[in-house]
Amino acid sequence: MAIYEINGGHPLNGSVTISGAKNAAVAILPAALLVSGKCRIENVPDISDVHILLDILRGMGADIRFPEPHVVEIDSTAVHCTEPDKNLVQEMRASYYLMGALLGRFGRAHVALPGGCNFASRPIDQHIKGFLALGAEVDENEDYVALKPGPDGLQGNRISLDMASVGATVNIMIAATLLPGQTIIENAAKEPHIVDLANFLNTMGARISGAGTDTVKIRGVNSLQGGTYAIIPDQIEAGTYLAAVTAVGGNVLVQNVIPKHLECITGKLQDMGAKVIPFDDSIRIIRSGRLRSSTAKTRPYPGFPTDMQAQVCVCMALANGTSRMTESVYETRFFGYCSELESMGARISIESKTATVVGVEQLHGATVSAHDLRAGAALVIAGLAARGTTRVQNIHFVERGYENLIGKLTALGADIKRIEE
Repeated sequence: MAIYEINGGHPLNGSVTISGAKNAAVAILPAALLVSGKCRIENVPDISDVHILLDILRGMGADIRFPEPHVVEIDSTAVHCTEPDKNLVQEMRASYYLMGALLGRFGRAHVALPGGCNFASRPIDQHIKGFLALGAEVDENEDYVALKPGPDGLQGNRISLDMASVGATVNIMIAATLLPGQTIIENAAKEPHIVDLANFLNTMGARISGAGTDTVKIRGVNSLQGGTYAIIPDQIEAGTYLAAVTAVGGNVLVQNVIPKHLECITGKLQDMGAKVIPFDDSIRIIRSGRLRSSTAKTRPYPGFPTDMQAQVCVCMALANGTSRMTESVYETRFFGYCSELESMGARISIESKTATVVGVEQLHGATVSAHDLRAGAALVIAGLAARGTTRVQNIHFVERGYENLIGKLTALGADIKRIEE
């Protein structure tokens, strides 16, 4: 089993290029099942979640080709399977988007409940609510979800989500694209990858409006045709490198980003003492001197993202004074990584949904274990900032969402290696 070995204390300097957005890719690839003919998807991140999803699609009969790096061509004409491989589905959370894609294309689906990061219960009740509103009959148990048309068939409808669920918004958008009538999603999620999915589907011939607002309208079309689409840069990968420079120190140009998508992150890092200089498609971040304490509360976009909670918590652990981080999206996300940070010398106490972080001047190396994707990234950042050697275990979580992490960090001056044990 592989680990990361990090010798900390080296400032980060240079430039890093951000890959395509994981959260957009894992929604767009299943949505390609709706397309008649070949679609070419560019700026696809080379990460394990994408590989698993492409293996699932290939096993269902899709023709998948890689004409050049970070480009995938998908032709799903030959797909007739409505029950994707259970074992592969259970390896990643976003495989639940296959439910919406299969329901939209075939009117039925039988999909195992997904796996992925295990930091909260993350129920799919809002997804089910959407499928029922579209006219599906739902058979759900602890192992799978089965969907088929109800007595009145499948058609568009008005759906008001009880919470602004990203996953439910994506699944309903995909499912409704080829259904007759109009679907309106109220209290929709607004994250950048929701907009990216809508733009992909519209490029292929869908009629979706309002993505990025709290009301999304999908007017059903008869078919989608092939085309070419480039995935947006990864907001959270970019935020992770920005947080790394903030924690470790240095001067880095983060390239291939959409600065507006990052304002919810850069604003917090500026509050803590980092200097942030945005350009058209890049951001320079500079940090020298001790960080200041701060407070943050995770919220749906455009608020501070839950997927950056752990990385910024490392910055708080090194700041002067007492900081507070409140998690309002996933109630148990603190558990796991905070105790790992404490083993490195961090001072963190948790009460209900708030972590109180008393900053220390220096973390020290330790052997720590990743429990989910973003917590794993936070432990890497902590290792980069710490004195001595840090060994990060369970790195398969990290490699679900970060392309070429070792190469990118090494190019910035970090001393980090991937070691097979």
